[in-house]
Amino acid sequence: MGYGLFITGTGTDVGKTYVTALLAKAMKAYGFHVGYYKAALSGADSIKESDAGYVKAVAYLDQEENSLLSYLYQHAVSPHLAAKWEGNPMELAKVRHDYGGVREKYDYVLVEGSGGIVCPLRYDDKTHLFLEDIIVALKLDTLIVADAGLGAINAVTLTAEYLKSRDLGCRGVILNRFTETAMEKDNAAMITAITGLPILALVPPNADDLAIDKDTLRSLFKEKRP
Repeated sequence: MGYGLFITGTGTDVGKTYVTALLAKAMKAYGFHVGYYKAALSGADSIKESDAGYVKAVAYLDQEENSLLSYLYQHAVSPHLAAKWEGNPMELAKVRHDYGGVREKYDYVLVEGSGGIVCPLRYDDKTHLFLEDIIVALKLDTLIVADAGLGAINAVTLTAEYLKSRDLGCRGVILNRFTETAMEKDNAAMITAITGLPILALVPPNADDLAIDKDTLRSLFKEKRP
């Protein structure tokens, strides 16, 4: 059974899937036997055309397509709303089962969230499921992806504080679209000063690779979760 890490964003369109793909690509290049999993994804007609398919293609993963994802919704709205419209609500037992199948085959698994940390995945008369319920159920620690620009300090701090309030571990932060401006450099410094979290990587726009060393990658998965 492998190690897992949950990748969350500070919101939509911060490049979480893009960074996850670069993480998977870097890990594979270093020789890690890495897989990918996402519980729910909305706004795609097929797995191949989805974020999960993008990660598989960019990282050259040898993983079976159907194991990448548990719930695929066509409507480009929050998963809980898409599930209502499409009549296919998430079951936590299926998420545990599907993730467990990936963990059995790979030494390391990157688990990608949906949107920001407060994302409802199911909200109906029977049950309420949020991203944090997935993190708890799969017994994962997290990594935060954020846009490096204006607002990064606030967005990362709020996400980190939410994780802390739920007693969810966080390994660090990756800043995307980093252009080395004075403001962005200060954002990185202030995020660490306020949250105590390390900046694990700074990703320039349109990067093909992630500048992160092998030992740092391994340290993100330092505990094997039962």
